Amino acid sequence: MKLKRVKLHKKGITYEGFILPQSNDKTIVLKLENGYNIGLSKEGTSIEELGEVEVLQQAAEVSQKIGDIAILSMGGTVCSRVEYKTGAVFPSTNPADLLRNLPELEKITSFHTKSLFAMLSEDMSPQHWAIAAEAVKSEIEQGVKGVVILHGTDTMHYSSAALSYMLQDTPVPVVFVGAQRSPDRPSTDARLNILNAAYLAKEGPIAEVGVCMHATTNDTYCYYHRGTKVRKMHTSARAAFRSINSLPLAKADFSKEEIKPLRSYHERGGQLKFNNAINGNVALIYSHPGLKPKLVDSLAEYDGVVFAGTGLGHVATNAFNAPNVLSVLPEIKALSDSGIPVVMASQCIYGRVNLNIYTAGRLLQDAGVIGSGADWTPEAAYAKLCWVLGHEKDPKKVAAEMMMPIAGEISSKSGIEEVD
Repeated sequence: MKLKRVKLHKKGITYEGFILPQSNDKTIVLKLENGYNIGLSKEGTSIEELGEVEVLQQAAEVSQKIGDIAILSMGGTVCSRVEYKTGAVFPSTNPADLLRNLPELEKITSFHTKSLFAMLSEDMSPQHWAIAAEAVKSEIEQGVKGVVILHGTDTMHYSSAALSYMLQDTPVPVVFVGAQRSPDRPSTDARLNILNAAYLAKEGPIAEVGVCMHATTNDTYCYYHRGTKVRKMHTSARAAFRSINSLPLAKADFSKEEIKPLRSYHERGGQLKFNNAINGNVALIYSHPGLKPKLVDSLAEYDGVVFAGTGLGHVATNAFNAPNVLSVLPEIKALSDSGIPVVMASQCIYGRVNLNIYTAGRLLQDAGVIGSGADWTPEAAYAKLCWVLGHEKDPKKVAAEMMMPIAGEISSKSGIEEVD
């Protein structure tokens, strides 16, 4: 494929770059020298052609011999491909297209790659988690020293929580990594995140499912977050991921060959307990003022429900029988009485659910709501209920298993902790 190098003249301004493929005949999309794209209406635009440049269509093959670590791709921003002769960006289903532009990676470890999905992470379903967990299990059985999973950032904390339950006592690190900014941008975070993730997978002593992302807005080092305790906290900042109610597992800086554990962790060498059974028919709904009983009643079509309640874990119960106040307590009790587990998390960022403090909480407990005492995130609670319902149907056993700490999702002590 060839791209035209041109100068575009419009309203006294000249733009120079490469014309990219476009979806309509009314707009010209131009790749500028600084790496960004602009779109200009063809109307009133003159084009001065400067020649054509051949664009690399397919990356050189990365050796697929079994390396020390496996790099599995699930899509997302981090998996966009840059063709550096022109700076053009193309979607990629082959992680080798990205990794070939990271020569430092081969200095860190030998590796092989495999594409599981090429998709935006918001399009993923719980069934994709099960496929990814099976792929990780296969790599572990082949003897890899660690696994890196390339993933979109929007739902990475859902996936990391789910695989934490599916891959208990993993003998090697399983490190999710993504990018807030695509590899074609000068401010991309892909390089630092991937190289630190690979270093953690190869050299790290921590054998858990976790997320490796920028720790600060600068290209300094990364944090390795426990998969069930991490949350995306910013829409676009490079340091978007934070551990909630917990310190990160470690600080990683591949350039200094440094991995500094920050809390207790599971060491390498465990005996994998694998269970990727999943039930994706679970709802996650935020409590809000004006929540209507009809909406809660409609949740009967699900096999399980997670509420992100206000404060300590509340929804409208009209605990004091005030006139003209909505209550969804009867509908929640009806769900629970029908055998549909109803689990409570808090929509607050920090703290734990406590249904013993206020009358509303006690009414919810009496109605069968599960979760008092848990400091899980709504996402970790949702992924856990999907996983538990994948292998357990008895409501009492589901309730007991939900409240049993499995992968660090419920901690004995939580608080807002700072780390240097």
